Amino acid sequence: MAAVKFNPSVWQLAGGPASRPYAEVFLQHGIGLIGPGDAGPWNPERSDDEFEGGFVRRFAKEMQVGDVLILRTGMASILAVGIVASDYLYLNQFDDVNGWDLQHARRVRWSKLPKEYTFDTAVFGANPARCSRIWNEELKDYAERFLNSPPTHWQDAPLPELPPEESDIEELPPFLEGLVAKANDLVGLYWNRQNFGDLPTEDELVAHFVVPFLRNLGWPTERISVKWRRIDVAVFKSLPRTPENCRFVIEAKRLGAGVEGALEQAKGYVQELGVPCDIIVTDGIRYRMYACDREFEPFAYANLVRLKQSAVKLFDRMRRN
Repeated sequence: MAAVKFNPSVWQLAGGPASRPYAEVFLQHGIGLIGPGDAGPWNPERSDDEFEGGFVRRFAKEMQVGDVLILRTGMASILAVGIVASDYLYLNQFDDVNGWDLQHARRVRWSKLPKEYTFDTAVFGANPARCSRIWNEELKDYAERFLNSPPTHWQDAPLPELPPEESDIEELPPFLEGLVAKANDLVGLYWNRQNFGDLPTEDELVAHFVVPFLRNLGWPTERISVKWRRIDVAVFKSLPRTPENCRFVIEAKRLGAGVEGALEQAKGYVQELGVPCDIIVTDGIRYRMYACDREFEPFAYANLVRLKQSAVKLFDRMRRN
């Protein structure tokens, strides 16, 4: 029996901004997520103000099992159509999805489109909400036709297993205590435009976080080069500072800009060097490593304001031998 209910409501759910998307996480784990999650689980006694508006309430209370979800990107494009497969959940394993706190959850049976579909007009509106019910007839018609078109086996297929919740780091390395404390002190201030002003530049984040991080990992000043051959930061295993001695390169982005999108740019720099070396992309707070010996697959990750036990893997690989 199909999982869609009779006369379902149709909803849209954002898959994240282009610079820091998370739609693939939804599709991989059979999940729909929304933030802000750090405010804690929603319940009827809590105010919308605690969750930056009514999005979480609608997602948790008004959305029903069997309703239809459209996975949206931008104002006019969709990536997938899904069916809500669970009541509201609060899942801590999604507290850091490319830097987003997205613990509010629903299980969803998704069917990914063969390729992103874009409507001729901004069917989701000029400023679409992160989650909302759809009243646009063109969108509702699209969803209905999609549900009624083969193949339909996905509509009652088993849901994929959820990833396990990852534990916080058991013991913070002493050499990182000061830097982590500084990150926790400053990140909230950086996002307060009224009290702080414009967000810090990439160069400022490199100076205040990236270089101190490297120094704490044991790298001497002469092995850390800033703005070397167009690379934001290059780290060398020995002198002289030549391509064959490059241990890894770091591409920096502005805070919140989405570091994962910097990988291709950094790969271009490594290709120009002509030698294999790891790539790290960062906004000063979040660090994601792509290993050269694994065809630049994601290898390790650390978020200085939300450190998990797996961050040790990044520290070990970045540390000076």
